[in-house]
Amino acid sequence: MHVHESKLYVVQEDQVLANWPLSDLRERRDQPSDDAMILSRLRDGLERLTVNDQLAMLALRQSAKNLRKSDVDYAQLRKIIVWAGGAVGAVLMIVFVIVPALAGQLAVLIPAESEQALGEASIGQIQWALSTFSDEPVRFCDQPAGVAAMDSLMARLEPFFETPFPVKLRIIDHDMQNAFAVPGGQIVVFDGLLQAAQSPEEVAGVIGHELGHVVHRDPLRLALRSAGTVGILGMVLGDFSGGALAVVLTEQLISASYAQDAEAAADAFGFKLLADSNLPSSPLGGFFDRIAELVGSSDGPMSHLASHPDIRARADAARAADVVKGDFIPILSAVQWQDLRDICRVSANHIGRSGG
Repeated sequence: MHVHESKLYVVQEDQVLANWPLSDLRERRDQPSDDAMILSRLRDGLERLTVNDQLAMLALRQSAKNLRKSDVDYAQLRKIIVWAGGAVGAVLMIVFVIVPALAGQLAVLIPAESEQALGEASIGQIQWALSTFSDEPVRFCDQPAGVAAMDSLMARLEPFFETPFPVKLRIIDHDMQNAFAVPGGQIVVFDGLLQAAQSPEEVAGVIGHELGHVVHRDPLRLALRSAGTVGILGMVLGDFSGGALAVVLTEQLISASYAQDAEAAADAFGFKLLADSNLPSSPLGGFFDRIAELVGSSDGPMSHLASHPDIRARADAARAADVVKGDFIPILSAVQWQDLRDICRVSANHIGRSGG
């Protein structure tokens, strides 16, 4: 091998095996060698030449000025970037625009029986998910006096709303201060919220808000949106098994942060439901105020309720919507209220933790 004028000649037994223009030589940095130089013709050339003679390597580095030159086709690279950006934009449009719009349209077409079946499956998944983070299985509370008090609370509200399926209120034995609606008319209230509330009217206000989501079928829309989003991202990222769907859907239902207009509509529904039931909405405003004071940030046991739009404004709206100015018949008696708060307390023949 020798360098002559503007070319590199590879010679074996007086036979020229190759002659490469020095301007075409590129050193392959993706195939490094400590004691040799690996060359190709241009960056994408298929041929390789290994030079392990130190003097020849020095001569090549002095004579071949393009060894380290990049041969990237920037016009082609720009096309790739544009196409990649378009693909990402298309995925984002599908996830954030098309899927939510389709979810809204599909929600009104799905039969009530199918929605109830989805809700039952979701409840089981939620119970399982919460149990994985607990020392003991998380259970739904069924202390008889507490169940009777819960039924009495719902009986006061039921004449003033309609759904295509019976509404079922369930209390779950967990310290989280939270409540959410599940497809098919199920509302889950955590024992932690019962313990944080200062009156049954506050609990009724929270339930009224969740009933607004039930009536508007927001949980079904959220489930359809989550399923569609996870499915699309699964195809993009390679998760064709759908294993992430149950986990994401469970998390979505528990955190249940709907669009701001859906939250405002659920609040308005709850305020009207309380007024129709001759119950004040001001206690709910006080409940919102305490949430804002207790959380103080996006983290904490009440972060779900605080994550809804402008908690202080919601508190003011609850007080402004209160049309029950005088005395009212409490939704529960003092004894019933205590029974409801004790619904997760277990007797000797129950298994589970003691409610607080």
